[in-house]
Amino acid sequence: MLAASLLFAAGAAFAQSNDPVIMTINGKPIYKSEFEYSYNKNNSGNVIDKKSIDEYLPMFINYKLKVEDALARQLDTLSSFKREYLMYRDQQIKPTLVNDDDVKKFALKMYNSTKERVGDDGWFLPAHIYVRVKQKASKEEIAVAKQRIDSIYNEIINFKGDPKDAFVRLANECSDDTRSAKRGGVLGWLYKGQLMKEFDDQMLKLKEGEISKPFQSPAGFHIMLLAKKRPFETFDEAKQGIYDYIEVKNIRDNIADEKIDSIVKASDGTYTKEQLMDKYAADMQNKDPEFKNLIREYHDGLLLFEVSNREVWGSVGTNKKALKKFFKKNKKRYAWDEPRFKGIAYYAKDEADIEAVKKSLKKVSFDVWAGVLRKSFNNDSILRIRVEKGIFKKGDNGLVDRYEFGIQDAKIDSMKRYPYASTYGKILKKGPECMEDVKAQVTADYQDMLHEKWVARLREKYTFSVNKDVLATLKENGK
Repeated sequence: MLAASLLFAAGAAFAQSNDPVIMTINGKPIYKSEFEYSYNKNNSGNVIDKKSIDEYLPMFINYKLKVEDALARQLDTLSSFKREYLMYRDQQIKPTLVNDDDVKKFALKMYNSTKERVGDDGWFLPAHIYVRVKQKASKEEIAVAKQRIDSIYNEIINFKGDPKDAFVRLANECSDDTRSAKRGGVLGWLYKGQLMKEFDDQMLKLKEGEISKPFQSPAGFHIMLLAKKRPFETFDEAKQGIYDYIEVKNIRDNIADEKIDSIVKASDGTYTKEQLMDKYAADMQNKDPEFKNLIREYHDGLLLFEVSNREVWGSVGTNKKALKKFFKKNKKRYAWDEPRFKGIAYYAKDEADIEAVKKSLKKVSFDVWAGVLRKSFNNDSILRIRVEKGIFKKGDNGLVDRYEFGIQDAKIDSMKRYPYASTYGKILKKGPECMEDVKAQVTADYQDMLHEKWVARLREKYTFSVNKDVLATLKENGK
Protein backbone atom coordinates (compact mmCIF):
# COMPACT_ATOMS: atom_id res chain seq x y z
CA MET A 1 0.00 0.00 0.00
CA LEU A 2 2.83 2.39 0.90
CA ALA A 3 4.67 1.53 -2.31
CA ALA A 4 1.53 2.27 -4.35
CA SER A 5 1.13 5.63 -2.59
CA LEU A 6 4.74 6.55 -3.30
CA LEU A 7 4.32 5.51 -6.93
CA PHE A 8 1.23 7.68 -7.28
CA ALA A 9 2.99 10.65 -5.67
CA ALA A 10 5.95 10.24 -8.01
CA GLY A 11 3.61 10.12 -11.02
CA ALA A 12 1.82 13.26 -9.87
CA ALA A 13 5.12 15.07 -9.34
CA PHE A 14 6.29 14.02 -12.81
CA ALA A 15 3.03 15.27 -14.38
CA GLN A 16 3.31 18.60 -12.58
CA SER A 17 6.94 19.06 -13.65
CA ASN A 18 5.88 18.45 -17.24
CA ASP A 19 3.01 20.90 -16.92
CA PRO A 20 4.08 23.66 -14.51
CA VAL A 21 1.83 26.45 -13.23
CA ILE A 22 2.15 29.44 -15.54
CA MET A 23 -0.13 31.75 -13.56
CA THR A 24 -2.50 31.89 -10.61
CA ILE A 25 -5.96 33.46 -10.83
CA ASN A 26 -7.69 34.12 -7.51
CA GLY A 27 -5.56 31.45 -5.90
CA LYS A 28 -6.30 28.83 -8.58
CA PRO A 29 -3.43 27.42 -10.65
CA ILE A 30 -3.49 27.76 -14.43
CA TYR A 31 -1.14 25.29 -16.07
CA LYS A 32 1.18 25.91 -18.96
CA SER A 33 -0.71 23.44 -21.18
CA GLU A 34 -3.96 25.40 -20.92
CA PHE A 35 -2.33 28.73 -21.81
CA GLU A 36 -0.38 27.11 -24.65
CA TYR A 37 -3.54 25.45 -26.03
CA SER A 38 -5.45 28.73 -25.93
CA TYR A 39 -2.59 30.72 -27.46
CA ASN A 40 -2.05 28.28 -30.31
CA LYS A 41 -5.74 28.03 -31.11
CA ASN A 42 -6.15 31.80 -31.30
CA ASN A 43 -2.91 32.55 -33.14
CA SER A 44 -2.51 29.94 -35.84
CA GLY A 45 -3.83 29.09 -39.27
CA ASN A 46 -5.75 31.87 -41.00
CA VAL A 47 -5.89 34.21 -38.00
CA ILE A 48 -5.19 37.70 -39.36
CA ASP A 49 -4.39 39.62 -36.17
CA LYS A 50 -1.85 37.26 -34.64
CA LYS A 51 -0.48 38.19 -31.22
CA SER A 52 2.85 37.67 -29.58
CA ILE A 53 2.83 35.94 -26.19
CA ASP A 54 3.29 39.29 -24.43
CA GLU A 55 0.35 40.73 -26.37
CA TYR A 56 -1.86 37.70 -25.76
CA LEU A 57 -1.07 37.35 -22.04
CA PRO A 58 -3.29 40.22 -20.73
CA MET A 59 -6.15 39.07 -22.97
CA PHE A 60 -5.93 35.55 -21.50
CA ILE A 61 -5.77 36.92 -17.94
CA ASN A 62 -8.91 39.00 -18.59
CA TYR A 63 -10.61 35.91 -19.99
CA LYS A 64 -9.81 33.84 -16.91
CA LEU A 65 -10.86 36.69 -14.59
CA LYS A 66 -14.27 36.79 -16.30
CA VAL A 67 -14.66 33.03 -15.91
CA GLU A 68 -13.69 33.37 -12.24
CA ASP A 69 -16.32 36.10 -11.85
CA ALA A 70 -18.93 33.81 -13.42
CA LEU A 71 -18.00 31.03 -10.98
CA ALA A 72 -18.17 33.46 -8.04
CA ARG A 73 -21.71 34.30 -9.14
CA GLN A 74 -22.47 30.55 -9.30
CA LEU A 75 -23.54 30.77 -12.92
CA ASP A 76 -22.30 27.20 -13.33
CA THR A 77 -25.21 26.08 -11.12
CA LEU A 78 -27.84 27.43 -13.52
CA SER A 79 -29.96 24.65 -14.99
CA SER A 80 -29.60 26.20 -18.47
CA PHE A 81 -25.80 26.12 -18.17
CA LYS A 82 -25.72 22.55 -16.88
CA ARG A 83 -28.05 21.33 -19.62
CA GLU A 84 -26.06 22.89 -22.48
CA TYR A 85 -22.66 22.00 -21.07
CA LEU A 86 -23.52 18.35 -20.36
CA MET A 87 -25.17 17.98 -23.75
CA TYR A 88 -21.98 19.16 -25.48
CA ARG A 89 -19.69 17.13 -23.24
CA ASP A 90 -21.70 13.95 -23.74
CA GLN A 91 -21.74 14.47 -27.52
CA GLN A 92 -17.94 14.35 -27.45
CA ILE A 93 -17.89 11.23 -25.28
CA LYS A 94 -20.54 9.07 -26.94
CA PRO A 95 -18.67 8.27 -30.20
CA THR A 96 -15.76 6.88 -28.15
CA LEU A 97 -18.09 4.37 -26.45
CA VAL A 98 -19.15 2.70 -29.70
CA ASN A 99 -16.83 0.13 -31.29
CA ASP A 100 -17.10 -1.91 -34.50
CA ASP A 101 -18.75 -4.83 -32.71
CA ASP A 102 -21.43 -2.51 -31.31
CA VAL A 103 -22.18 -1.18 -34.79
CA LYS A 104 -22.34 -4.66 -36.29
CA LYS A 105 -24.63 -5.88 -33.51
CA PHE A 106 -26.99 -2.93 -34.09
CA ALA A 107 -26.85 -3.43 -37.87
CA LEU A 108 -27.80 -7.09 -37.44
CA LYS A 109 -30.68 -6.06 -35.21
CA MET A 110 -31.93 -3.64 -37.90
CA TYR A 111 -31.46 -6.29 -40.59
CA ASN A 112 -33.37 -9.00 -38.72
CA SER A 113 -36.17 -6.62 -37.78
CA THR A 114 -36.60 -5.54 -41.42
CA LYS A 115 -36.36 -9.11 -42.69
CA GLU A 116 -39.12 -10.14 -40.29
CA ARG A 117 -41.38 -7.35 -41.57
CA VAL A 118 -40.69 -8.05 -45.24
CA GLY A 119 -41.18 -11.80 -44.99
CA ASP A 120 -40.37 -14.54 -47.48
CA ASP A 121 -42.03 -12.84 -50.47
CA GLY A 122 -39.27 -10.24 -50.69
CA TRP A 123 -39.34 -6.79 -52.34
CA PHE A 124 -41.59 -5.51 -55.13
CA LEU A 125 -41.28 -2.41 -57.32
CA PRO A 126 -44.83 -1.71 -58.55
CA ALA A 127 -46.13 1.18 -60.65
CA HIS A 128 -49.78 2.06 -61.02
CA ILE A 129 -52.23 4.21 -62.92
CA TYR A 130 -54.90 5.45 -60.57
CA VAL A 131 -58.44 6.74 -61.12
CA ARG A 132 -59.81 8.19 -57.91
CA VAL A 133 -63.31 7.36 -56.64
CA LYS A 134 -64.47 9.51 -53.75
CA GLN A 135 -66.01 7.98 -50.66
CA LYS A 136 -69.76 7.42 -50.86
CA ALA A 137 -69.64 7.88 -54.63
CA SER A 138 -72.86 7.21 -56.51
CA LYS A 139 -73.25 4.26 -58.87
CA GLU A 140 -73.06 6.67 -61.79
CA GLU A 141 -69.76 8.15 -60.55
CA ILE A 142 -68.29 4.68 -60.04
CA ALA A 143 -69.37 3.70 -63.55
CA VAL A 144 -67.69 6.78 -65.04
CA ALA A 145 -64.43 5.97 -63.21
CA LYS A 146 -64.63 2.33 -64.35
CA GLN A 147 -65.14 3.44 -67.94
CA ARG A 148 -62.11 5.73 -67.69
CA ILE A 149 -59.76 3.05 -66.31
CA ASP A 150 -60.97 0.56 -68.95
CA SER A 151 -60.29 3.11 -71.68
CA ILE A 152 -56.73 3.61 -70.39
CA TYR A 153 -56.18 -0.16 -70.21
CA ASN A 154 -57.42 -0.65 -73.78
CA GLU A 155 -55.00 1.99 -75.00
CA ILE A 156 -52.14 0.16 -73.27
CA ILE A 157 -52.89 -3.31 -74.65
CA ASN A 158 -53.61 -1.99 -78.16
CA PHE A 159 -50.40 0.05 -78.30
CA LYS A 160 -48.23 -0.92 -81.28
CA GLY A 161 -44.99 -1.39 -79.42
CA ASP A 162 -43.94 -2.25 -75.89
CA PRO A 163 -47.03 -1.91 -73.62
CA LYS A 164 -44.75 -0.76 -70.79
CA ASP A 165 -43.92 2.38 -72.82
CA ALA A 166 -47.61 3.15 -73.15
CA PHE A 167 -48.12 2.51 -69.43
CA VAL A 168 -45.41 5.01 -68.44
CA ARG A 169 -46.81 7.69 -70.79
CA LEU A 170 -50.40 7.22 -69.65
CA ALA A 171 -49.42 7.15 -65.99
CA ASN A 172 -47.80 10.55 -66.48
CA GLU A 173 -50.77 11.92 -68.40
CA CYS A 174 -53.80 10.30 -66.73
CA SER A 175 -53.06 9.04 -63.20
CA ASP A 176 -54.75 10.82 -60.31
CA ASP A 177 -51.76 9.93 -58.12
CA THR A 178 -49.83 13.00 -59.21
CA ARG A 179 -46.74 12.20 -57.13
CA SER A 180 -46.07 8.79 -58.67
CA ALA A 181 -47.34 9.96 -62.10
CA LYS A 182 -44.19 12.08 -62.48
CA ARG A 183 -42.15 8.88 -62.17
CA GLY A 184 -44.22 6.87 -64.65
CA GLY A 185 -46.44 5.58 -61.84
CA VAL A 186 -43.58 3.99 -59.84
CA LEU A 187 -44.39 3.71 -56.12
CA GLY A 188 -40.96 2.63 -54.86
CA TRP A 189 -39.79 -0.66 -53.34
CA LEU A 190 -42.51 -2.22 -51.20
CA TYR A 191 -43.21 -5.43 -49.36
CA LYS A 192 -46.42 -7.31 -48.67
CA GLY A 193 -48.62 -5.57 -46.13
CA GLN A 194 -47.51 -1.98 -46.70
CA LEU A 195 -50.46 -1.07 -48.91
CA MET A 196 -54.00 -2.34 -49.39
CA LYS A 197 -54.83 -6.04 -49.74
CA GLU A 198 -55.85 -5.50 -53.36
CA PHE A 199 -52.30 -4.25 -54.09
CA ASP A 200 -50.76 -7.23 -52.33
CA ASP A 201 -52.89 -9.62 -54.38
CA GLN A 202 -51.67 -8.09 -57.66
CA MET A 203 -47.98 -7.89 -56.59
CA LEU A 204 -47.96 -11.54 -55.60
CA LYS A 205 -49.76 -12.63 -58.76
CA LEU A 206 -47.89 -10.63 -61.42
CA LYS A 207 -44.61 -11.66 -63.00
CA GLU A 208 -41.80 -9.14 -63.45
CA GLY A 209 -42.66 -6.77 -66.32
CA GLU A 210 -46.32 -7.88 -66.44
CA ILE A 211 -49.28 -5.45 -66.45
CA SER A 212 -52.48 -6.22 -64.54
CA LYS A 213 -56.03 -5.80 -65.70
CA PRO A 214 -57.94 -2.93 -64.03
CA PHE A 215 -58.78 -3.72 -60.40
CA GLN A 216 -60.70 -1.90 -57.71
CA SER A 217 -59.60 -0.90 -54.21
CA PRO A 218 -61.40 1.16 -51.55
CA ALA A 219 -59.69 4.24 -53.03
CA GLY A 220 -60.69 3.72 -56.66
CA PHE A 221 -59.46 1.86 -59.74
CA HIS A 222 -55.89 0.88 -60.65
CA ILE A 223 -53.76 -0.73 -63.31
CA MET A 224 -50.47 -2.13 -61.99
CA LEU A 225 -47.17 -2.74 -63.69
CA LEU A 226 -44.77 -4.90 -61.69
CA ALA A 227 -41.47 -3.33 -62.78
CA LYS A 228 -39.18 -5.55 -60.70
CA LYS A 229 -39.07 -7.91 -57.77
CA ARG A 230 -36.21 -9.36 -55.77
CA PRO A 231 -35.72 -11.62 -52.77
CA PHE A 232 -34.66 -10.18 -49.42
CA GLU A 233 -30.88 -9.76 -49.52
CA THR A 234 -28.44 -11.51 -47.21
CA PHE A 235 -26.82 -9.56 -44.37
CA ASP A 236 -23.50 -9.44 -46.25
CA GLU A 237 -25.28 -7.89 -49.23
CA ALA A 238 -27.18 -5.37 -47.10
CA LYS A 239 -24.65 -4.46 -44.42
CA GLN A 240 -22.85 -1.63 -46.24
CA GLY A 241 -26.15 0.13 -46.88
CA ILE A 242 -27.13 -0.32 -43.24
CA TYR A 243 -23.74 1.02 -42.07
CA ASP A 244 -24.14 4.05 -44.35
CA TYR A 245 -27.63 4.63 -42.95
CA ILE A 246 -26.29 4.46 -39.38
CA GLU A 247 -23.69 7.14 -40.18
CA VAL A 248 -25.99 9.46 -42.16
CA LYS A 249 -28.74 9.35 -39.54
CA ASN A 250 -26.23 9.68 -36.67
CA ILE A 251 -27.54 6.47 -35.12
CA ARG A 252 -24.22 5.95 -33.33
CA ASP A 253 -25.66 8.21 -30.63
CA ASN A 254 -28.58 5.80 -30.24
CA ILE A 255 -26.18 2.86 -30.04
CA ALA A 256 -24.19 4.71 -27.36
CA ASP A 257 -27.39 5.50 -25.44
CA GLU A 258 -28.43 1.85 -25.49
CA LYS A 259 -24.99 0.81 -24.30
CA ILE A 260 -25.01 3.38 -21.48
CA ASP A 261 -28.50 2.33 -20.39
CA SER A 262 -27.46 -1.32 -20.30
CA ILE A 263 -24.35 -0.52 -18.19
CA VAL A 264 -26.43 1.56 -15.76
CA LYS A 265 -28.98 -1.25 -15.49
CA ALA A 266 -26.27 -3.85 -14.94
CA SER A 267 -24.65 -1.73 -12.19
CA ASP A 268 -27.71 -2.43 -10.02
CA GLY A 269 -27.88 1.10 -8.61
CA THR A 270 -24.14 1.79 -8.48
CA TYR A 271 -24.40 4.36 -11.26
CA THR A 272 -26.98 6.75 -12.61
CA LYS A 273 -26.59 7.76 -16.25
CA GLU A 274 -25.19 11.16 -15.22
CA GLN A 275 -22.69 9.57 -12.82
CA LEU A 276 -21.54 7.16 -15.49
CA MET A 277 -20.99 10.00 -17.99
CA ASP A 278 -19.12 11.95 -15.30
CA LYS A 279 -16.83 8.95 -14.85
CA TYR A 280 -16.23 8.60 -18.59
CA ALA A 281 -15.50 12.34 -18.82
CA ALA A 282 -12.99 12.20 -15.94
CA ASP A 283 -11.23 9.15 -17.44
CA MET A 284 -10.97 10.76 -20.88
CA GLN A 285 -9.66 14.04 -19.47
CA ASN A 286 -6.95 12.15 -17.57
CA LYS A 287 -5.90 10.21 -20.67
CA ASP A 288 -6.36 12.82 -23.41
CA PRO A 289 -5.05 16.39 -22.84
CA GLU A 290 -6.67 17.57 -26.10
CA PHE A 291 -10.07 16.38 -24.89
CA LYS A 292 -9.48 17.98 -21.50
CA ASN A 293 -8.69 21.33 -23.12
CA LEU A 294 -11.67 21.09 -25.45
CA ILE A 295 -14.14 20.39 -22.66
CA ARG A 296 -12.70 23.08 -20.40
CA GLU A 297 -12.80 25.57 -23.29
CA TYR A 298 -16.49 24.88 -23.88
CA HIS A 299 -17.27 25.00 -20.14
CA ASP A 300 -15.52 28.33 -19.70
CA GLY A 301 -16.89 29.68 -22.98
CA LEU A 302 -20.48 29.11 -21.82
CA LEU A 303 -19.73 30.88 -18.55
CA LEU A 304 -18.02 33.72 -20.38
CA PHE A 305 -21.03 34.21 -22.64
CA GLU A 306 -23.46 34.28 -19.71
CA VAL A 307 -21.46 36.69 -17.55
CA SER A 308 -20.61 38.94 -20.52
CA ASN A 309 -24.26 39.12 -21.45
CA ARG A 310 -25.09 40.27 -17.93
CA GLU A 311 -22.28 42.79 -17.69
CA VAL A 312 -22.03 44.16 -21.24
CA TRP A 313 -24.32 42.99 -24.02
CA GLY A 314 -27.56 42.73 -22.06
CA SER A 315 -27.02 46.12 -20.42
CA VAL A 316 -27.48 47.88 -23.75
CA GLY A 317 -30.91 46.39 -24.35
CA THR A 318 -32.17 47.03 -20.82
CA ASN A 319 -30.70 50.51 -20.27
CA LYS A 320 -31.67 52.65 -23.26
CA LYS A 321 -31.53 55.82 -21.18
CA ALA A 322 -27.87 55.19 -20.39
CA LEU A 323 -27.16 54.60 -24.09
CA LYS A 324 -28.76 57.93 -25.04
CA LYS A 325 -26.88 59.68 -22.24
CA PHE A 326 -23.63 58.19 -23.53
CA PHE A 327 -24.38 59.46 -27.04
CA LYS A 328 -25.21 62.95 -25.80
CA LYS A 329 -21.98 63.11 -23.79
CA ASN A 330 -19.87 61.87 -26.72
CA LYS A 331 -21.76 63.42 -29.64
CA LYS A 332 -18.62 65.07 -31.06
CA ARG A 333 -17.15 61.60 -31.56
CA TYR A 334 -19.78 60.88 -34.19
CA ALA A 335 -19.35 64.05 -36.29
CA TRP A 336 -18.97 63.42 -40.02
CA ASP A 337 -16.18 64.59 -42.27
CA GLU A 338 -18.66 64.95 -45.14
CA PRO A 339 -22.47 65.29 -45.38
CA ARG A 340 -24.84 62.33 -45.22
CA PHE A 341 -28.31 61.90 -46.68
CA LYS A 342 -30.95 60.59 -44.29
CA GLY A 343 -33.94 59.27 -46.18
CA ILE A 344 -35.03 56.89 -48.92
CA ALA A 345 -34.10 56.12 -52.50
CA TYR A 346 -37.04 54.53 -54.31
CA TYR A 347 -38.46 53.28 -57.59
CA ALA A 348 -42.15 53.23 -58.56
CA LYS A 349 -44.32 51.47 -61.13
CA ASP A 350 -46.50 54.55 -61.66
CA GLU A 351 -45.33 58.14 -61.91
CA ALA A 352 -48.13 59.29 -59.58
CA ASP A 353 -46.61 57.26 -56.74
CA ILE A 354 -43.44 59.38 -56.76
CA GLU A 355 -45.25 62.30 -55.14
CA ALA A 356 -47.61 60.03 -53.22
CA VAL A 357 -44.65 58.53 -51.37
CA LYS A 358 -43.35 61.94 -50.32
CA LYS A 359 -46.79 63.04 -49.22
CA SER A 360 -47.28 59.92 -47.07
CA LEU A 361 -44.02 60.56 -45.17
CA LYS A 362 -44.50 64.24 -44.32
CA LYS A 363 -44.72 64.84 -40.58
CA VAL A 364 -43.98 61.15 -39.92
CA SER A 365 -41.07 60.01 -37.75
CA PHE A 366 -38.18 58.50 -39.73
CA ASP A 367 -38.13 55.30 -37.68
CA VAL A 368 -41.66 54.34 -38.86
CA TRP A 369 -41.23 55.20 -42.54
CA ALA A 370 -40.79 51.57 -43.56
CA GLY A 371 -44.10 50.57 -41.95
CA VAL A 372 -45.97 53.49 -43.50
CA LEU A 373 -44.68 52.69 -46.99
CA ARG A 374 -45.40 48.99 -46.64
CA LYS A 375 -48.97 49.66 -45.52
CA SER A 376 -49.67 52.37 -48.11
CA PHE A 377 -47.98 50.96 -51.22
CA ASN A 378 -47.03 47.29 -50.74
CA ASN A 379 -49.90 45.98 -48.65
CA ASP A 380 -51.02 43.27 -51.08
CA SER A 381 -49.46 40.91 -53.61
CA ILE A 382 -48.60 43.80 -55.95
CA LEU A 383 -45.46 45.76 -55.02
CA ARG A 384 -45.93 49.32 -56.23
CA ILE A 385 -42.56 50.62 -55.01
CA ARG A 386 -39.05 49.35 -54.24
CA VAL A 387 -37.33 51.27 -51.45
CA GLU A 388 -33.91 51.50 -49.79
CA LYS A 389 -34.00 53.39 -46.48
CA GLY A 390 -31.00 54.56 -44.51
CA ILE A 391 -28.26 57.11 -43.99
CA PHE A 392 -26.15 57.38 -47.13
CA LYS A 393 -22.73 58.85 -47.85
CA LYS A 394 -21.42 59.55 -51.34
CA GLY A 395 -21.00 56.33 -53.27
CA ASP A 396 -23.57 54.31 -51.31
CA ASN A 397 -26.49 54.71 -53.72
CA GLY A 398 -26.67 55.99 -57.30
CA LEU A 399 -30.02 57.75 -56.89
CA VAL A 400 -28.82 59.57 -53.80
CA ASP A 401 -25.54 60.52 -55.49
CA ARG A 402 -27.36 62.06 -58.45
CA TYR A 403 -30.41 63.67 -56.83
CA GLU A 404 -29.00 64.69 -53.43
CA PHE A 405 -25.25 65.11 -53.90
CA GLY A 406 -25.47 66.44 -57.47
CA ILE A 407 -23.18 63.84 -59.07
CA GLN A 408 -24.64 63.83 -62.57
CA ASP A 409 -22.61 60.90 -63.88
CA ALA A 410 -23.57 58.66 -60.94
CA LYS A 411 -24.47 55.16 -62.06
CA ILE A 412 -28.13 54.33 -61.47
CA ASP A 413 -29.42 50.77 -61.62
CA SER A 414 -32.37 50.53 -64.00
CA MET A 415 -35.44 48.54 -62.97
CA LYS A 416 -37.66 47.66 -65.94
CA ARG A 417 -40.81 47.12 -63.90
CA TYR A 418 -40.21 50.29 -61.88
CA PRO A 419 -39.31 53.00 -64.42
CA TYR A 420 -39.78 56.03 -62.12
CA ALA A 421 -37.27 56.94 -59.44
CA SER A 422 -36.68 59.60 -56.79
CA THR A 423 -35.35 60.31 -53.29
CA TYR A 424 -36.89 61.83 -50.19
CA GLY A 425 -35.27 62.96 -46.98
CA LYS A 426 -32.72 65.51 -45.77
CA ILE A 427 -29.01 66.28 -45.93
CA LEU A 428 -27.21 66.15 -42.57
CA LYS A 429 -24.06 68.25 -42.90
CA LYS A 430 -22.25 68.00 -39.57
CA GLY A 431 -23.36 64.76 -38.02
CA PRO A 432 -26.32 62.68 -36.82
CA GLU A 433 -29.40 64.48 -35.56
CA CYS A 434 -30.23 61.73 -33.05
CA MET A 435 -28.68 58.59 -31.58
CA GLU A 436 -30.70 56.29 -33.84
CA ASP A 437 -28.75 57.63 -36.84
CA VAL A 438 -25.56 56.01 -35.54
CA LYS A 439 -27.00 53.46 -33.13
CA ALA A 440 -24.75 50.56 -34.17
CA GLN A 441 -21.58 52.59 -33.63
CA VAL A 442 -22.84 54.10 -30.37
CA THR A 443 -23.84 50.66 -29.09
CA ALA A 444 -20.41 49.22 -29.90
CA ASP A 445 -18.63 52.14 -28.19
CA TYR A 446 -20.89 51.92 -25.14
CA GLN A 447 -20.24 48.19 -24.85
CA ASP A 448 -16.50 48.82 -25.11
CA MET A 449 -16.77 51.29 -22.24
CA LEU A 450 -18.76 48.83 -20.11
CA HIS A 451 -16.23 46.13 -20.87
CA GLU A 452 -13.25 48.29 -19.89
CA LYS A 453 -14.87 49.25 -16.60
CA TRP A 454 -15.79 45.63 -15.88
CA VAL A 455 -12.25 44.37 -16.53
CA ALA A 456 -10.85 47.13 -14.31
CA ARG A 457 -13.16 46.02 -11.48
CA LEU A 458 -12.15 42.39 -11.95
CA ARG A 459 -8.45 43.24 -11.79
CA GLU A 460 -9.06 45.04 -8.50
CA LYS A 461 -11.34 42.35 -7.07
CA TYR A 462 -9.34 39.21 -7.87
CA THR A 463 -5.66 38.48 -7.33
CA PHE A 464 -3.53 37.15 -10.16
CA SER A 465 0.15 36.53 -10.78
CA VAL A 466 2.30 35.20 -13.64
CA ASN A 467 5.24 32.81 -13.36
CA LYS A 468 7.64 34.61 -15.70
CA ASP A 469 10.12 31.72 -15.73
CA VAL A 470 7.51 29.34 -17.13
CA LEU A 471 6.30 32.01 -19.55
CA ALA A 472 9.87 32.43 -20.76
CA THR A 473 10.04 28.74 -21.76
CA LEU A 474 7.22 29.33 -24.24
CA LYS A 475 9.06 32.28 -25.75
CA GLU A 476 12.22 30.19 -26.01
CA ASN A 477 10.27 27.60 -27.98
CA GLY A 478 9.28 30.24 -30.52
CA LYS A 479 5.68 30.73 -29.41
